[in-house]
Amino acid sequence: MSSESLVVAATLVAFGLIILGVAFGSGIGDGLVASKAVEAIARQPEARGNIFTFLFLGVGLVEAFPIISIGLAFFMLYGLVRLPELVTRLSGH
Repeated sequence: MSSESLVVAATLVAFGLIILGVAFGSGIGDGLVASKAVEAIARQPEARGNIFTFLFLGVGLVEAFPIISIGLAFFMLYGLVRLPELVTRLSGH
């Protein structure tokens, strides 16, 4: 195994771990925000409009981190490591 193939393998594993963490984190965060909003609406139905405003703000903040993380993961694949070039060079084409 050459050092370049080791870099490709490590990069793909790191990319998978980043995506896994982002998926679990955003799923849990969205679930918590939504469940607390439903609880608040059940306690005070007349404040539904204000609660929805803060629900959308909360979900927006929770979703900002995964979008940034996925962007950084793709930058790692294509910007730092240049994965397509490495794979082409390793395959011999």
